[in-house]
Amino acid sequence: MVNMDVALKEMMLLDGAIGAAVVDYGSGMPLGMVTGPKDLDIEIAAAGTTEVIRAKIHTIEQLGLNDSIEDVLITLGSQYHILRPSRGRHARGVFLYLALDRGKGNLALARHRLKAIEEDLEV
Repeated sequence: MVNMDVALKEMMLLDGAIGAAVVDYGSGMPLGMVTGPKDLDIEIAAAGTTEVIRAKIHTIEQLGLNDSIEDVLITLGSQYHILRPSRGRHARGVFLYLALDRGKGNLALARHRLKAIEEDLEV
C-alpha cells in the first residue's frame, strides 16, 4: 500500500509533471496536492475537473453500463491533464489528477504509472 504523500511524490517524478493531486470527487477538494515550477493552481484545476468525473459517472449510470472510468484525458495545446478515479478498496471516492507538460511528458508512461499508483493507493 502507498500513502497519499508517497503517491503524490511518485506522480511528480514523471518527466514533465506540472502538478498532482488526490481529489475527493464528492466535494471537489484536493486531499493532497503538489505543484512543480510552473504556475498551476492545482486546487482550482482539481475542483473544475471534478465536474468532468461526476458527469461521466452519472452518464455511465444513466446508460445502465456495467463499467467504470479507467481514466479521462484532457488535451490542451501545451499540457495533458489525466484524471484517474480510484477503484481500490482503500481509496474509494477519490481520483488522481496529474498535469503534464506536453513537450516534456510521455503520455503512455504517465498513464501506466498512474494505474500502478492508483492500484496501491491508500487514503
